[in-house]
Amino acid sequence: MAARLKNLSISPEAYSKVAGAALVALILIVFTGAAVRLTASGLGCPDWPRCYGEYIPPSQLNAWIEFGNRMLTGLVGLAVVAASLLAFFRRPFRWHLAAFGALLPLGVIGQVVLGAFVVEYHLPPELVIGHFLLSMILLDAAFVLFWCSRYEPGERRFSTDVFGVWSVRALIPLGQLTVLLGTITTASGPHPGDHDRELVQRFDFKGPETLEWIVQRHATMAVLFGLAALVVLVILMRRGGDRRAVRPVSVVAGLIGFQIALGITQWVLELPAILVWFHVVTATLIWVAVLWAVATAGQIDYAKGRAPARAAPGVS
Repeated sequence: MAARLKNLSISPEAYSKVAGAALVALILIVFTGAAVRLTASGLGCPDWPRCYGEYIPPSQLNAWIEFGNRMLTGLVGLAVVAASLLAFFRRPFRWHLAAFGALLPLGVIGQVVLGAFVVEYHLPPELVIGHFLLSMILLDAAFVLFWCSRYEPGERRFSTDVFGVWSVRALIPLGQLTVLLGTITTASGPHPGDHDRELVQRFDFKGPETLEWIVQRHATMAVLFGLAALVVLVILMRRGGDRRAVRPVSVVAGLIGFQIALGITQWVLELPAILVWFHVVTATLIWVAVLWAVATAGQIDYAKGRAPARAAPGVS
């Protein structure tokens, strides 16, 4: 058995598909987790890991939505364990892929434990926000694993556009702050994730004005984020700029514009759950697009005079 494992190997192309599957699974679990909260299914199964003391939930929509999210978590676990273990059998072996791969199952275990506390303490907003932010961190690790698995060292050229690359990277803290304010907004709104009219705590640090107060801050940050993306586009497209990241940054700007329009619409319509869910989905896609933009912009060649890296066919 040990000899078979020693001789086991997986090609870079095959491993890239495994890493991609793990990334997609982690994106989907964010979508279903948001559905749990916004359909008031957060306590559809009041105990954990069973549901009303059974392994099969009762005939209640909320119970099945909550339990289905838990089952998807199991599939996510399988995907990330595969990505983690197979990183050690990828040939050629790359230690940093194994390191990032190891973070994924640890993160999923953390999500499971945190999810249990969320249910146990009846969905306190601080824990729910932590649950979502940990999902974003897992997406970061999964994206890095997928992206790096696609290329061998030296295949992608370094960039000499220091200003352009750092401009793209500056979108990261802006996006993080926008997402954080968004999670606080959701935790202050009319969708606390309760079930069967159970009272679930939500933020009220400004009393009855809390929701409107945080919505205004979140909207302002979203507009600044969108304007920053447009500025980055201008920087990249200037004469002498490295234009590799123009497409993903354009996607970021377009998604932010859509998100702002969606946010205005859902506010005017008094926050229907389905539109809030689309808002969360779009926020997740924006974050993935930001990661794509940063990765595409590449590493910086501060020396500017060293020999160019070997370029693989079709890779810039």
